Amino acid sequence: MIKNKRFSNAINKVPQKVPPIWFMRQAGRYHSHYQGLRKKHSFVELCKEPELAAEVAMGPINDFDYDVAILFSDILFPLESLGLRLDYKPGPTFENLLTPDSLKNLDSSDKIVDDMNFQSKALSITRDALSESKSLVGFVGGPWTLLSYGTGIKNETNIDDLHKNEFYEKLLYDTLIPALYQIIEMQLKSSAEIVYMFDTNASQLQSNYFIGKYIEEIKQSIFSAFPNQVAYFCKENPILNNPKSNLKYQLAGMVYGENKGLETILPKLESGFLQGNFDPKNLLLPEKEFQFEVDNFIKIFRNLSDSERSGWVCSLSHGVLPKAREDNVRYFIEKVRSGFR
Repeated sequence: MIKNKRFSNAINKVPQKVPPIWFMRQAGRYHSHYQGLRKKHSFVELCKEPELAAEVAMGPINDFDYDVAILFSDILFPLESLGLRLDYKPGPTFENLLTPDSLKNLDSSDKIVDDMNFQSKALSITRDALSESKSLVGFVGGPWTLLSYGTGIKNETNIDDLHKNEFYEKLLYDTLIPALYQIIEMQLKSSAEIVYMFDTNASQLQSNYFIGKYIEEIKQSIFSAFPNQVAYFCKENPILNNPKSNLKYQLAGMVYGENKGLETILPKLESGFLQGNFDPKNLLLPEKEFQFEVDNFIKIFRNLSDSERSGWVCSLSHGVLPKAREDNVRYFIEKVRSGFR
């Protein structure tokens, strides 16, 4: 059950005046609440100690009144079960990379989900702390994004002949996708209402491979297993422009990763939600410039009727940047809510 009425309406494409609002990375380095906790604890402690993870997740809900809380964690933790030695300084760094031997040392994907049990506890504690009017979502990294980080190819472009790389194929389809299925199942059982799959680096894949095999394998193994409970994000998403994609892939919704154009796709969307797409860089602007950008953003969507706007989750095109101004975040949320009443 989707707790937040606006978020529920967006998922079900029920017309409404005021959209739900939440930001990727809404609990993070820009926020003074997080900064205070970070002075006392490492990033890994904040993620892996469930009480702390819940406290981080609740900070922006209490301060900014977002409609949705999100699990505080990191997409890369499943790779540790494959032997990847991971550290944060503050971004992720790796002492080693995944190799074919990494798979030999793994008995089954069960070990990966067992190692992620701290997320289950964090979600349950966060849910207990939330009011009944707020939604809670989980997240995982997409299989290709995990592979690209774990094998050191996250900055490569135009990946060709993937089907000829036996290690990559085995890692994707025999290890990562089954593990992600189990992690998503665990998060849903632990109070997550839907789970986002953040697959940013899947934009590296050739479109014909992405559509022809990759996303179909994820659909068969994950999307179809959890119909309308998984949302998908990929930069330059090849399926984004198809208004039937949420229906075809049985998605709760998709995140729109561009700063322009969402308003042209949204009215054509046949099911599920489309999330976005205010430019996160705007949150760094001085007050007057920022307010100008917010006004322009609202005007674009006010040109759509309530019905044409149905399915919209008001958000950013990507995550909140570390130097975002808290006053700007607060103004954005208040202005959007008042601007659509």
